[in-house]
Amino acid sequence: MLITTDFEVAAPLEKVWRFFDDIPAVAACLPGAELTRELGEDSYEGRVSVRMGPVKLRFAGTAQITERDDEAKRVVVKASGAEEKGKGQAEMLVTATLTSGGRGTRVAVTQDLQLSGAAAQYGRGMISDVTAVLMGDFSANLQDRIARLERGEAVGTQAASPAQGFTVAWRATMLALSRVFRRFFLPYRPNPT
Repeated sequence: MLITTDFEVAAPLEKVWRFFDDIPAVAACLPGAELTRELGEDSYEGRVSVRMGPVKLRFAGTAQITERDDEAKRVVVKASGAEEKGKGQAEMLVTATLTSGGRGTRVAVTQDLQLSGAAAQYGRGMISDVTAVLMGDFSANLQDRIARLERGEAVGTQAASPAQGFTVAWRATMLALSRVFRRFFLPYRPNPT
């Protein structure tokens, strides 16, 4: 499943790209993600936890930076993991490309996600909506950490707040409902002539 997202960070391109050099700090911006060990050669062990309603999915696995292009401002990460209760697996290839634009830096993220087991039971729409909510939180956390570093505050690599079930599920449901509303009701607007 291919999921694309983009967002803006109100900071210069070079500053955001330098922040992307600190993988533990970047990972700490993603709700529910935690790096547990550096394996060397741009490889890490970690966990990702997401609660969708009554179901909590927790994956343990590895992530490796397979490409870092300073000129194109592009980083590619390959991650794979198994659900800790043994009910599924996930593999993901994430490509993030940074460009100047808008209020500072535009970050385009492409995720090629493969799920099996319990996690695969959720439809593409639900997974896309949850991903959109998590990427929105990621961009806000990234913006906050860069701003705090700019002010000289110590931010460390403490993980962001975990992805909470009700909040994520509620926000993802609102995204789905707005998509349905746009699809069914906006084409039928009366002509104001």
